[in-house]
Amino acid sequence: MTPSIDRYAVFGQPIQHSKSPRIHQLFAQQTGQLLTYVAQEVPPEQFIEVTTTFFAEGGKGLNCTVPLKELAWAYAEHKTERAQLSKAVNTLVLQANGSILGDNTDGYGLVTDLTFNHGVNLHHANILILGAGGASRGIIAPLLAQNPAAMLIANRTPEKAVQLAREFNRPNQLSGCGFADLAQQHFDIIINATSASLSGQLPPLPANVLVDQGICYDLAYANQATPFVNWGFANGALKSLDGLGMLVEQAAEAFYIWRHQRPNSQAVIALLNAERNLCGVGK
Repeated sequence: MTPSIDRYAVFGQPIQHSKSPRIHQLFAQQTGQLLTYVAQEVPPEQFIEVTTTFFAEGGKGLNCTVPLKELAWAYAEHKTERAQLSKAVNTLVLQANGSILGDNTDGYGLVTDLTFNHGVNLHHANILILGAGGASRGIIAPLLAQNPAAMLIANRTPEKAVQLAREFNRPNQLSGCGFADLAQQHFDIIINATSASLSGQLPPLPANVLVDQGICYDLAYANQATPFVNWGFANGALKSLDGLGMLVEQAAEAFYIWRHQRPNSQAVIALLNAERNLCGVGK
C-alpha cells in the first residue's frame, strides 16, 4: 500500500522568489519525512477562501508570508503564546481535532540566527527596528526576551510605531517614532523589517545612526546583497546580514511543529549560501 504524502505550502504575494520549498525539501530528506511543500501566490482578498480550501482538501500545514501574517493571525482558531503576543502568524497547523492552530516562528528564527549562527550579543544592546507591520510584530517579543538595553521602532507613520510599542507594555524598554526622529540617535543593531528591499528600496536612514562596528540585519533576502545590506557595509557595520539564516531557522521551527523532527538548519544555511555564492552577503 502506497503511503499518503502530507501536503504543506507557503502563501504570500509576491512568492516567486521563495526558497521555502527548497528548504523544506532538504529538511524532509534529512529526517526521512514524506511530504510535499509548494509556494503559491495568494493575494490578501483571496486568503480566507484559498486557505480554507487548502485544509479542506487535506493540507496539513501552511506558512504565511508578506502580506498575509496578520490575516493568518485572525484566521487561526487557536494561537500559541508567541502568536498572541505578536498578533501575526506565519505558521498554521491542522490539529487532530480539525481545528487550526496559529504560531509565529519568525522571532525564534531571527534570534537563533543572530545569536547562535553569528555570535551577536543582544543583551544590553540598543536595537532599532525599521517598520511597524506584521514582520516587526513577530520579532519584538523574542528580542525583548534577550533583555536589550532599549528597542525603538521607527516607521513612516510615527503613530503606527508608537501604537505597536504600546501593545507590548514595556515603556522603559520599547518605544516608537518616525524616521525623521532618528537624527542624532545611535544604535548597536539595526533590523530592517520593512518591505523596502523587495522593491530594491532603502528606508530613509540618517547618517551615523549605526555605531561604528555595529550590526545590520535585513529580514529580506535575495540572490544578491539587498540595498540595506549594502547600506550596512557602507556605514561601517561589523556584520551586515540578510534574512536567509532567519528564513531557514524559522522554517526549522515550523517543520518541528508540523513533523516533530528537528532538522539540521546549519547544514541547509551553508548549502543555500553556497548555491547563491554571494560575495558580501551573510558575512
